Amino acid sequence: MKSATTRAAAASALAASTAWKALQRHATTMQRRHLRELFAADTQRGERFAIEAAGWYFDFAKQRLDARTLELLLALAQVRGVPERVAAMFAGERINSTEDRPALHVALRMPRRRRLLVDGRDVVAEVHAVLARMAAWCERVRTGAWRGHTGERIRHVVNIGIGGSDLGPVMAFEALRHYADRSLDLRFVSNVDGTDFSEAVRDLDPARTLFIVCSKTFTTQETLANAHAARRWCLAALRDERAIARHFVAVSTDGGEVARFGIDPVNMFGFWDWVGGRYSMDSAIGLSTMLAIGPARFADMLAGFHAMDEHFRTAPAARNLPLLHGLIAIWNSNFLGMQSLAVLPYEQYLKRFPAYLQQLMMESNGKRVTHAGRAVGVDTCPIVWGEPGTNGQHSFYQLIHQGTRKVACDFIGFCATANPVANQHDLLIANLFAQGEALAFGKTAAEVRAQGVPAAQAPHRVFEGNRPSSTLLARRLDPHALGALVALYEHSTFVQGAIWDIDSFDQWGVELGKVLAKRIGAELGAARMPPLAHDSSTNALIRRYRRQRTPRQ
Repeated sequence: MKSATTRAAAASALAASTAWKALQRHATTMQRRHLRELFAADTQRGERFAIEAAGWYFDFAKQRLDARTLELLLALAQVRGVPERVAAMFAGERINSTEDRPALHVALRMPRRRRLLVDGRDVVAEVHAVLARMAAWCERVRTGAWRGHTGERIRHVVNIGIGGSDLGPVMAFEALRHYADRSLDLRFVSNVDGTDFSEAVRDLDPARTLFIVCSKTFTTQETLANAHAARRWCLAALRDERAIARHFVAVSTDGGEVARFGIDPVNMFGFWDWVGGRYSMDSAIGLSTMLAIGPARFADMLAGFHAMDEHFRTAPAARNLPLLHGLIAIWNSNFLGMQSLAVLPYEQYLKRFPAYLQQLMMESNGKRVTHAGRAVGVDTCPIVWGEPGTNGQHSFYQLIHQGTRKVACDFIGFCATANPVANQHDLLIANLFAQGEALAFGKTAAEVRAQGVPAAQAPHRVFEGNRPSSTLLARRLDPHALGALVALYEHSTFVQGAIWDIDSFDQWGVELGKVLAKRIGAELGAARMPPLAHDSSTNALIRRYRRQRTPRQ
């Protein structure tokens, strides 16, 4: 692995490097080539620019690239030390440099037979010990052996968390809802806005409700505010402190804070400081997922993660799906000027997947300095957004097709549906394929005129095309496919961060707002208006809020 000094020197010269400049020169040529031309020149392009791994078929033929592009991108990855960074991650090295930690989410899905020593401890054995505890507890709740304080069976489960402690679990639950035990009503609370909690519990019976409080340190302000609201709500009905032990469990690394809240540490499921929040849905943070779909299907999801991990670790670079996915993102963002990525799942169960990826990708790579603290010197993470098809077609696809801002697209689809309704799945997938084709090839002015469109209207009916997209296709959405899909994006994100030499596993950018919010919160809550020392805008907003706020209950 390269030394920190070597990496820093390379990173500071990224834009001036030979590999980078070669891609810039090549991009100048490719900017003049249309996808119509690329397809016309190669009748086998659709087959040659596609690979398959862990049950996923990746078609990138509609990206604005050719064989030379891939050659240059793979050379860039080599020069930037991506293979060494991958090896370091899987070996448990401290690649999260600013926090001096490994980033070892891949250990969360390693099979029991594997062994990985970190600081002299076998982390795989520790992971499976926690998984066994999770499975035993989930079976108790699912079978009714775990009862509430009054002896009622648990029917409602509320997951309280924020960030990775919410986005991963809620995305996984929605994605795998078809496999969930429908006798359990799962809900999720994340926002510190009291409306989120109030609406989540409005129609629930406290005697039959269980809360899973997810917080790595058990000090996260929003999560603890909601957890205390849940505690008050529960005790107002059950009127016995002992009820907390039957209606609350915790997912955390801090048994002391959990005990101070009133949860028996026996009912705490731990994880490790090398598990970042946005990489934690397959750790104990996924307790709600396991509870919903059962331990066996949760194991299937872990197997999907691991299948993509092993592909990423061992596949040749030219056939490595996450590597190519990440390099294509670099190509689009840094060389073709695509500052936005739309993730467009044609699967209603994946409706929360774009929101999940926003944290995974933008919190990981929304950075401006390298490991060594120097300016990266080039743009980093694109803006990630999206909605399920076909809904998005009737809202923002106008911009994608004919707008002035260029957007790269990832389409995601499945050959089989869990809910066949007449021919609707064929119609759904027809739309998926059609959108990629339309973005790539568009409609020329000559084609518009040939259709007899009035001259005045013709400019409005032209589609320039040449707008890049990839398509990810799997047989069906099941736990294995979901795990592999998430791992694909995890590793793609890592590849991009390695190219830019940024730490994809810290998130210092969220800290300043937290510090200021704590200070302002004290000023808002003071009995009398305290002296304010913010800027004039913030001071005026604080005064106005104090005059007009809802009286406290």
